[in-house]
Amino acid sequence: MTNVIKVVRLQLLNRTTYVYMPLLILAGALLLALLVFALIPTSEAKYGFGAAGAPLWSFLVVGVQALTLTFPFSQALSITRRDFHLGTLLTAALTSGMLAAAFAAIGVIERATHGWGMNGYVTLPSLGGDAPGTAFLAYFVIAMLFFVSGYFCAAINKRWGALALIAALVGLTLVLAVVILLVFRAGVAGEVEAWLVAQGALGLALWGLALLAVLGLGSLAVIRRMVP
Repeated sequence: MTNVIKVVRLQLLNRTTYVYMPLLILAGALLLALLVFALIPTSEAKYGFGAAGAPLWSFLVVGVQALTLTFPFSQALSITRRDFHLGTLLTAALTSGMLAAAFAAIGVIERATHGWGMNGYVTLPSLGGDAPGTAFLAYFVIAMLFFVSGYFCAAINKRWGALALIAALVGLTLVLAVVILLVFRAGVAGEVEAWLVAQGALGLALWGLALLAVLGLGSLAVIRRMVP
């Protein structure tokens, strides 16, 4: 456990990447959305969902850097690969929780002010915008998925090279395309959509946690055989 905490401290030496950058991106995107809301001369509801998603892309990059920049130093400190993995994911969970809390707070403010007094919203109702707890969990899971996806891709690239990573991404894209094609060919697209809607934000967040566990175990398996 001590080494896990060491990894957290090692990762957070670069607080700009983990803390300040995502919050600044979210704040900047929110201010830009509010400016756009003010410029739209209508009393109808206005939505700027891109503001909520803007910092998530930075988490994809942070996930890559968490492995490529810090892993060699952890090995020099005689930290096991398992402890590095757990410490890195704990760091990601802490920063994802920070971002999710900010997102949930924005949702509360929007409801209290009727959309910042302009009937404008940046939180997604489908992500639990009307329920702070659900919004927090949903955004937390999404942020973690972005981070772990970048982290996993970096592990594959470091273990087998860029060609293997590209092949894996192309293969995954083809599999998803085939699944979507089969769904439409079978005429069950409506049923699939209804099932997704029935899950709601909370249900989809729980499915996201399951996917997160798979990605976490997969990345650990790759890291165990990776050369620093």
